[in-house]
Amino acid sequence: MPSTEPNARPADQIHSLLTPQNCTVIFIDHQPQMTFGVTSIDRQTLINNTVALAKTAKLFNVPVILTTVESKSFSGLMWPQILEIFPGKQPIERSSMNSWEDKNFVAEVERIGRKKLVIAALWTEVCLCFPAIQAMEAGYEVYAVEDASGGTSEVAHGNAMKRIIQAGGVPVSWLQVLLEFQRDWARRETYDAVMKLVIDHAGAYGQGVEYAYTMVHGQPPFPKRLPAH
Repeated sequence: MPSTEPNARPADQIHSLLTPQNCTVIFIDHQPQMTFGVTSIDRQTLINNTVALAKTAKLFNVPVILTTVESKSFSGLMWPQILEIFPGKQPIERSSMNSWEDKNFVAEVERIGRKKLVIAALWTEVCLCFPAIQAMEAGYEVYAVEDASGGTSEVAHGNAMKRIIQAGGVPVSWLQVLLEFQRDWARRETYDAVMKLVIDHAGAYGQGVEYAYTMVHGQPPFPKRLPAH
């Protein structure tokens, strides 16, 4: 029988594609002490992916929420690589492990007013899983950025992602978010910046782009070819 809960989502709901106009990107607890506990992904790769996601949101002018837990007493400040991308943006400070239990965090989600939440967090099994489930219970769609999140073990991370998916969340990668926003290479206003982001952060894909430009099309190398962004 269908659920009688007022905010319950239909079981067969189709999650439409992300656009810069229909979602909010959220970074939860990307802080030093939380990073120390991550073992499910190489930590430098985690930083690369998270910074790439932040640059993606910035490039496409997507609303962003930054939040931290116990930064002064335990976890440390949010990574400077993220704060540098959003100068002047103050992370929402919390005491709760679960962001959805913090009234200031929920108020900011509601203020922005978008029903699709793209979330990256440390750790996956707590700071991603808990608010993801409660946000979905409140009627939001959650897109969990798996490679910009990390858990204390591969088992912890994997089980948390399964739990999010079972609850109705959608697993994505940072590169998927970038390309879902761009969608069409004819969108020239963001094309060069997307190519720069890919070259800086997308590994073999970025190397392939550079090879195609310089060796196949005879273009100058990346620093000379692309304007600064």
